[in-house]
Amino acid sequence: MPGAAGHGEWGAMEQSARQPEHRYKIPESVLVVIHTLDLQVLLLERADHPGFWQSVTGSRVSPDEPLAQTCWREVGEETGLDARAGALSDWQLENEFEIYAHWRERYSPGVTRNIEHVFGLLLPAPVPVRIAAREHLRSLWLPWREAAERCFSWSNVEAIRQLPQRTPAPVPPPGA
Repeated sequence: MPGAAGHGEWGAMEQSARQPEHRYKIPESVLVVIHTLDLQVLLLERADHPGFWQSVTGSRVSPDEPLAQTCWREVGEETGLDARAGALSDWQLENEFEIYAHWRERYSPGVTRNIEHVFGLLLPAPVPVRIAAREHLRSLWLPWREAAERCFSWSNVEAIRQLPQRTPAPVPPPGA
């Protein structure tokens, strides 16, 4: 599962995803809750706000980029994982929220709101990740309740709190 963000296919995707300085971010993003069947959740600590923990997030690079592609790209860039090797599911949830004032310069003048699409990425077990140093300081795998308590974003907290209802029950091994 681990990929090499910045190398090979992910490097090409990352390169194509880079936007020239004059382009504005699209106010439509994804939130990808990476988790296991036993409800361990991967969190990343933001480099620009130490102490702020979150799941993988990121904006579309073009209005026609499929949301699943946005998820795959962001997971690869932020963790080095190939999201296509796990079970990505669209939770059919959208959150609309106000963009923090200190981040509005990234968007077209007058844009103040973002639409966030929530996805889950189910992995068989916690795996080591390779974080993007420019975006994150460190990563942690935590039980879902602890992960929800640690997140700074209300939408991330709510998504993690839904994990028990959104994750299939683990199948016990034969003879258990």
